[in-house]
Amino acid sequence: MIALVDCNSFYATCEQVFRPDLWGTPVVVLSNNDGCVIAANKEAKAISEISMFEPVFKIKKQLIANKVTLFSSNYTLYGEMSQRVMNILSTFSPQVEIYSIDEAFVDVSGMKYRSLNNLGHQIKDRIYQYTGLPVGVGIAPTKVLAKLANKISKKKVSENKGVFVIDSEEKRIEALKWADVKTVWGIGSKHAKRLKNIGIFTAYEFTQLPEEWIRKNMSVVGVRIWNELKGIPSIEFKTMPKPKQGIGTAKSFGKKLEDLGMIQEACSYYISEVSEVLRSQNSCATYLQIFLHTNYFSDRDKQYSNSITVTLSIPTSDTFTLISEAKKALNAIYKPGYRFKKVGVCLSGIIPKEYVQGNLFAPPHYNNNKLMSVFDTINQKYGKSTLFSGLVGTRVKEWELIKEDRSPRYTTQWGELLEVTSVRF
Repeated sequence: MIALVDCNSFYATCEQVFRPDLWGTPVVVLSNNDGCVIAANKEAKAISEISMFEPVFKIKKQLIANKVTLFSSNYTLYGEMSQRVMNILSTFSPQVEIYSIDEAFVDVSGMKYRSLNNLGHQIKDRIYQYTGLPVGVGIAPTKVLAKLANKISKKKVSENKGVFVIDSEEKRIEALKWADVKTVWGIGSKHAKRLKNIGIFTAYEFTQLPEEWIRKNMSVVGVRIWNELKGIPSIEFKTMPKPKQGIGTAKSFGKKLEDLGMIQEACSYYISEVSEVLRSQNSCATYLQIFLHTNYFSDRDKQYSNSITVTLSIPTSDTFTLISEAKKALNAIYKPGYRFKKVGVCLSGIIPKEYVQGNLFAPPHYNNNKLMSVFDTINQKYGKSTLFSGLVGTRVKEWELIKEDRSPRYTTQWGELLEVTSVRF
């Protein structure tokens, strides 16, 4: 049996955990540069005027009128809270597959619990007790059914109290008949439309189709989903994530930039981020891509965009080497007289560190593993960017994303710890 544990309105509830005064009130979280709504709690979702991914400037009046609290995205806080949830899940089973920042599959097969329903409530209650985050728990024989059970646990909270178990053929059939085919995990909008065109509207009706039709029209992926809905495990359980084959980041500047030096500093900062991820999976990159562009949506600014890909002399994860190569690449594509909105970096051709071959003509210290190890150790212990390359500069606040309403990073920064004031009566 597999449990799918999914945090409810994760970003928004992370904010509410540290703000008890906001419990029961509408809360939304904004995208980078505070552009649009990317997350909302149930109270905010109940307000019809607020739509997900809607630009904030379009619904500002509605947000104010409904007394909605806005937060800039605080990914440091969300990532750390996510890790706490995953650590709790590992106390229930050594087999945990982290599917996303707010959900994971837990293999509970063969464990001697008196009741799977009780187990689900133990998981839910312990996560809430230790983190303050509400979750839904779905338990079933396969991953696709567990996803469906989790959805039912949230749609029918009053009936199931946040936990739903598919542990019998009757429950499986009931769940399949309840589920619209478009909500089944793995069935995209195109396939859902095709299925509805032939009269297939529910997950149960989907399972009644011949395997030959599924294989012909939806390939082997569709067959796996079909089997999983029938209770036959067909999707591998992965406790170890595969190394990333491409690592990149691209964020809009808080304001448009013309100065090459400042753009280089932003680019160097992003290189520091992606190279740290690269080292965390013991890999090196063969190619480095840099791209730069103005604001596509501006009808006032001149438009320009360009990109360049560099083949590195030796695959590397060394921050200083990558920054040096990135600056050369940026110099090649930069044009003065434009107001740039975004610079991005992408590492590809990623291979395990032990597979790297030397190059007689590469400069010394191209891969300074000992220095990078010192960087990573200090930053892991004392916080992100405690130690950084001087090429990043000290003007981050002049170009970084707008985050006027970002909450404190309560769990990772000493200077932003939650303060509790006692009142004597």
